[in-house]
Amino acid sequence: MESPTFDALDVELLHALEIDGRAPFSRIAAALGVSDQTVARRYRRLLSEGGLRVVAVRNNRKLGREDWILRLRCAPDGAETIANALARRPDTAWIGLTSGGTEVVCMTRPRTAGDQDDLLLGKLPRTPHIVEIRAFQLLHTFFGGPVGWLVKHGPLTGEQVAALRPAPVPDAGPARITAEDEPLVAALERDGRATYPELQRATGRSESAVKRRLGQLLGSGALFVDIEYDTTLVGFSVGAILWITAAPGAMDAVGSVLAEHEEIAHAAATAGPSNLVATVVAPDTAALYAYVSRTLGRLEGVQHVETSPFLRRVKQLTYQQRTR
Repeated sequence: MESPTFDALDVELLHALEIDGRAPFSRIAAALGVSDQTVARRYRRLLSEGGLRVVAVRNNRKLGREDWILRLRCAPDGAETIANALARRPDTAWIGLTSGGTEVVCMTRPRTAGDQDDLLLGKLPRTPHIVEIRAFQLLHTFFGGPVGWLVKHGPLTGEQVAALRPAPVPDAGPARITAEDEPLVAALERDGRATYPELQRATGRSESAVKRRLGQLLGSGALFVDIEYDTTLVGFSVGAILWITAAPGAMDAVGSVLAEHEEIAHAAATAGPSNLVATVVAPDTAALYAYVSRTLGRLEGVQHVETSPFLRRVKQLTYQQRTR
């Protein structure tokens, strides 16, 4: 799980940030057995060269909202434009071009029913170059969300994980984000490691009030801090979406097994043409084939699998316009 440029310590730092994206460099350094300066230097290099971003994410499941995955079949000359337009929306994530560039796969996280209707019933049906829209409502998540993928590859020991895991917040209250919270959440969506003085300036609230409210948001599960990075840094250069049909009585069992597979970065039950969807990452095409044909193909209860390899990932959690 190393690349020519990044080594095991970089992977350990990524794992540490998955456990607690706001952990001080001093606590990360103590857990990893290196200096604060080394952690800070590696972190800056991951930001500049490894595509690392640390951002806050609203937990729609905890907030009582719905997540959807969209499959948009497009004319070849329109797919990239549509993907980039969707990526600029704040209510989208995990956007990729698949099927040789003729399909856009997108997760939407509507904040209101109006947002959802506007996208699914308003904008998309009227968008030129979209040939077909398939919408899958996420019914249950087996793996993903606040749980980071690197935990499956275990670069950190149990003791290191325990040292990095944030302390529980007593009396965090209900999972909700109020209008007063929006400036705080917006600042963290831009930079999940924003300092308390920076958050104070962004919100106009006292530093103690910001610290207390952020603790409540994270403790209640309304918000979590996640990271994105280039998976080639850890030796995984191939990704795909798996559209899986399982026998209805086997859905839960199949989804639970998928959650344990080290190749699976996200797995969920859905309503739609297929009833399970998973994101698989692999070192290369041969490894992807081995996973689909052997590991997944032999799983009892699986009736059909459609594999859509990513041609390009347009957006994970954040969007940065590519320059030509």
